[in-house]
Amino acid sequence: MIMEGNQNPIFNTMKASLKRPSWAILLLIFAVLTLFTLQITNKSVFPIQQSFSLAARDSSTGFRGPKSCSGFFDEVPPRKVVKSIEEFGGVGDGKTSNTAAFRAAMAYMDSFKDRGGAQLNVPKGRWLTGNFNLTSNFTLFLDEGAVILGSQDPKEWPIIEPLPSYGRGRERQGGRHISLIHGNTIRNVVITGQNGTIDGQGNMWWDLWWNRTLEHTRGHLVELISSHNILISSLTFRNSPFWTIHPVYCSNVLVKNMTILAPLTAPNTDGVDPDSSVNVCIEDCYIESGDDLVAIKSGWDQYGINMARPSSNIIVRRVSGTTPTCSGIGIGSEMSGGISNVLVEDLHIRDSAAGVQIKTDKGRGGYIANVTIKNIKMERVKIPLRVSRGANDHPDKGWDPKALPKVKGIVITNVVSLDTRKAPLLEGIEGSPVEDICMKNISIFGLSPSMKWKCEFVSGSSYGVFPNPCDQLQRNGSTSWCS
Repeated sequence: MIMEGNQNPIFNTMKASLKRPSWAILLLIFAVLTLFTLQITNKSVFPIQQSFSLAARDSSTGFRGPKSCSGFFDEVPPRKVVKSIEEFGGVGDGKTSNTAAFRAAMAYMDSFKDRGGAQLNVPKGRWLTGNFNLTSNFTLFLDEGAVILGSQDPKEWPIIEPLPSYGRGRERQGGRHISLIHGNTIRNVVITGQNGTIDGQGNMWWDLWWNRTLEHTRGHLVELISSHNILISSLTFRNSPFWTIHPVYCSNVLVKNMTILAPLTAPNTDGVDPDSSVNVCIEDCYIESGDDLVAIKSGWDQYGINMARPSSNIIVRRVSGTTPTCSGIGIGSEMSGGISNVLVEDLHIRDSAAGVQIKTDKGRGGYIANVTIKNIKMERVKIPLRVSRGANDHPDKGWDPKALPKVKGIVITNVVSLDTRKAPLLEGIEGSPVEDICMKNISIFGLSPSMKWKCEFVSGSSYGVFPNPCDQLQRNGSTSWCS
């Protein structure tokens, strides 16, 4: 049994009691769904929008509290075996390498993945280590005051194969450095604690990037590949060499109550990047980084198109933070496998280059569809709303300039931007415009009268938008789906 005070978080899946519907009700539902499908697209390239059951209810009082993604993570039983890293020779002095200790501990934990699972506790101290790989039915628990430090020896971040949906390392040709904490084809994994810290000590890697001496793509702080039922919660992640949390080809991932920090000048230190993954929720997090706070992705150009692994059913809520170079929420630019059914709500973005940004490019292919963004507060954001069409960023010469992304069904409501620097900039791609944009109840303050919205190859409707948007978004007839 797990020791008192170190219990796993419990997330209960909500249950709803359903009555058998009558044939009349079934016919009505079928008719509504048919009409909705016709509104979404007149082709078959866009997925049908799905709804999420998200509200939390206290079983004793019946009180309906803040929306929660608890249902994204299935409850795991107490682990049968609980060990401390000290039992494997770990030394928490911040100087001694614990790479061998962590790898020995994980080899031991792996032997219990089919025998009740295991938990590794990291007590107060500073635990220097290179990469180690997680196993299934496992909990990594950091006590208060515990700090895992990433090794400064690049050899302790081994080179692994590129992701098939990227075809190469994201920054350099060939392979890439493995993440500090890594998992591949694992299930039922928890990374949590009492606000302990995982610090990638990324300064060495950032220097390699700025000096143009980086030989392989930098590693993430945490990367999970082809994995299911993952919880990352109640910790502080610092100074990742590259993207901080990267679930790729995963399902049922919950990132909750996290603090993610990197210097605002640290290159490409995204907070959380769900990539070709389904059923992912990021909520109640604070993020400071040198890149997007959250970026939703699905592969890069011809490699992402060929793999065709979309990101869908993604929720981002109650996230706040700052990024002076990028976006609070970014969708793309690597989106070649498709992105659909995204809900972003209750964001607070300050002192950032962009608030909400959709990023595409020629050669990407794929689609972005059924995106709802609502209840956003921005302060001192340069460009609050942006659709950009790329910067000629491709993996190699094999990309197809005729592979144009399709973007349709973007709903943005209840947005307030204070002390705004520039007007929204919405640029689709010639031959593949952004369609069915719906904007409602949007107020952008701080713009001079000479600053106007800039729009090209976009179409949609708007209601209650100040200052007036571009003409392409004022087609708000009484029959518009946006109304």
